[in-house]
Amino acid sequence: MTSLGICIARQGRLSARGFSSVARVTPTSRDHKVVVVGGGTAGLVIAHQLLRSGRFSPHDIAVIDPAEWHHYQPGWTLVGAGLKTRNELRSRLADLIDPKLKLYSDSVSTLSPESNSVRLSSGDTIGYDHLVVVPGISINYGTVKGLPEALADQNSLVSSIYGYDTCDKVFGTIQRFQKGTALFTHPAGPVKCAGAPQKAMWLALDHWRRQGLYIPDRISDSPIRIAFATALPVMFGVPKYSAKLEELRKERGVEGLFQHDLVAVEGNVATFTRPDGAETVTKKFDFMHVVPKMGPYPFVKNCPVADAAGFVDVDDSTTRSRRFANVWSVGDASSLPTSKTAAAITAQAPVLVRNLLQTMEGKEGDASYDGYTSCPLTTEFGKVMLAEFKYGGVPKETFNKWFGINQAVPRRAFYHLKKDFFPWVYKASMIKGTWGGPKGWVN
Repeated sequence: MTSLGICIARQGRLSARGFSSVARVTPTSRDHKVVVVGGGTAGLVIAHQLLRSGRFSPHDIAVIDPAEWHHYQPGWTLVGAGLKTRNELRSRLADLIDPKLKLYSDSVSTLSPESNSVRLSSGDTIGYDHLVVVPGISINYGTVKGLPEALADQNSLVSSIYGYDTCDKVFGTIQRFQKGTALFTHPAGPVKCAGAPQKAMWLALDHWRRQGLYIPDRISDSPIRIAFATALPVMFGVPKYSAKLEELRKERGVEGLFQHDLVAVEGNVATFTRPDGAETVTKKFDFMHVVPKMGPYPFVKNCPVADAAGFVDVDDSTTRSRRFANVWSVGDASSLPTSKTAAAITAQAPVLVRNLLQTMEGKEGDASYDGYTSCPLTTEFGKVMLAEFKYGGVPKETFNKWFGINQAVPRRAFYHLKKDFFPWVYKASMIKGTWGGPKGWVN
């Protein structure tokens, strides 16, 4: 099987990991050929693919990440649906790192590309020949007023699949909810796995339908009403899949609140801003699943490698920094104009690795990234729509190419890819640098 649509994050506490850790006592200076900032999906894949090239000695490559745990975030959608537990979806980061790689369990204080160095919060300075900046993005709960308090209140029916500390609450709130308005949100700005906000909705809807609490063909008689409030003007950013999702929304009686961006939660009232930012709209709810706003970490945003939006400014094709010839980035922290999923990493990482290695040899990198990414949209228990596309929202479907299958149609086979195959191949192969998504296993 080939094709991958998974979106991953390493998440710390509810307030966001923030790349913080306990400082060591004596500052030191060390040098490496390649320093990889971030031990998430992109960091592990790139570090291991570089190592597997055979061109590096032990500890030539360093990985910097303060997290103790590495989380398989796509599984949090399944945790929210009662299909998996959160503990089975995490591993100790140190256990995933090849011993030939040097791991710094510390946070980054400053990136200094002008001096080819990284300063850690401990005061240590790490020098490099090449820098790969892949720390992901931060979950910013506090940008929605009242949200941290609502999530922390175990008696409230406000929850989110977007954190290790909150995903466990989701299914309990779904089970407890019996009557009223269920509200699901999708924020403005970058989002890890842009399909996940509605995956949570479709799975909750199917649960309530099976319990007789949601009657899609007789909404007036349904104990539960459902609304999807999204900052987008459409259901999804790719027209082909958006059209099918809009069709499902109407068929299933879900109210669409488009261009609604959640800014506050107070009691059972949600406040949204409209596109012009001047108008606000309030809506009462009895249950709410919230997707927090997200953005770049400050040490990236405030660094010369960043663009105006705070993401690492790289060439869309080569993944190389537009300003610094020895700086590279892919994944959530990068400026690459595609959805932020791990499926994208399967296509981005080999391009970055090849171009970086060629640059080290004094050659011009010849690998090119076309924007490929994927999102397995769980539309109900047992069915998934496998969205695969490249730059410009152009479909690039693996199974359509091979077998003529229309991937906009939700299918049981895709569900088993999402639920069973992807979690296995991620841990067994992808983070070790040997899984290439649609290309299958790689050396």
